[in-house]
Amino acid sequence: MDVEVHGTVAGGWEPVREAFARNFERLGERGAALAVYRDGRRVVDLWAGTKDVDGDGDAPWQRDTAQVVRSATKGVAAAAVLMLHERGLLDLDAPVGRYWPEFKARGKEGVLVRHVLAHRAGLPVLDRPLSFADATDPVRAAEAVAAQAPVWEPGTDHGYHALTYGWLVDELVRRVTGKGTGEWIASEMAAPLGLDLWVGLPASEAHRVGRAGKVEGPEPSGALRARPKRSVTAAYTDPDSLTRRAFAAIDPSPDHNDPAFRRAALPAANGIATADGLARFYASLIGPVDGVRLLSPGTVERARAEESAGPDRVLVVATRFGLGYMLHGSASPLLAPGSFGHPGRGGSLGFADPESGIALGYVTNGFRRTVTADPRAQALIRAVRECLPAS
Repeated sequence: MDVEVHGTVAGGWEPVREAFARNFERLGERGAALAVYRDGRRVVDLWAGTKDVDGDGDAPWQRDTAQVVRSATKGVAAAAVLMLHERGLLDLDAPVGRYWPEFKARGKEGVLVRHVLAHRAGLPVLDRPLSFADATDPVRAAEAVAAQAPVWEPGTDHGYHALTYGWLVDELVRRVTGKGTGEWIASEMAAPLGLDLWVGLPASEAHRVGRAGKVEGPEPSGALRARPKRSVTAAYTDPDSLTRRAFAAIDPSPDHNDPAFRRAALPAANGIATADGLARFYASLIGPVDGVRLLSPGTVERARAEESAGPDRVLVVATRFGLGYMLHGSASPLLAPGSFGHPGRGGSLGFADPESGIALGYVTNGFRRTVTADPRAQALIRAVRECLPAS
């Protein structure tokens, strides 16, 4: 696909523009945007293609076009918990039941707040999946999670909490602030920084969001092709596997283009952002952006310290997690060993790397079968690495 790339790059960042264009030419990109900050200053701001992935319209992607970023939402939600910890409202080492007494049922007394962030709570699935109506009702969703028994002893192992992560985080935020996670993000994170980023899309911004959908592309490479004990394909097709059940905690799976889905607040899965909104958010975690910094250096170090590593009971491959963030590794290669962030299933990505001062946000309307290492995002990371001076 030949495409005109819009936007700007600072001097020395031209390889990133070239890599972004090649994603359209060689990797089937339809519509996408990329932003990169270095030391709090934007050095890459690119967009191209069509706003909608399907053939219903040819409206071009604009600089302010936003897109659902799926699980890249988790990194934003994690920052809410970490900020509340800094403010003395949440203790990372406290039992979840201290704030949410009903949660202690069925052997969950030992689940700590840090276990939730590190995917160690043992609650990646629900025995009875939720309807969309229940999933988006904070009371009923919290009740379902509180009534669920762990599928492994909390704190002893890890497995990706694809959807339940959002309900766990949301109820913790509600218990200590009285606000839902989406509301708290809007007032305490997005407003001070001027972020185009929402968990619960306002009606006034609905016109900016493009239609997303599945696109074909190269097969996943690296870790996601590995078969540790069973094939990844089998894990995703077996209806009884933890993998399939984790991603099917809402049944039937909601339509990402449904206005009701976009309005809802699911802190694990339905954040909507521009590339700049996502990159600016990560830039503000590791340094000031226009005078605003969201996390202290000490909290960043805690967030990116390894909490979980090794075979993931849900994703099957080996994963690494800090407190709410995926860490650089074979399943989710980021810029450098100290990078932390979160991909969204199918393509989107946001991360920061404190050592280089880099923060990146990539959003796309074309969902691939990839879970953690989309080839388009990986091509952009390699180009960013090329532009950095050798250490």
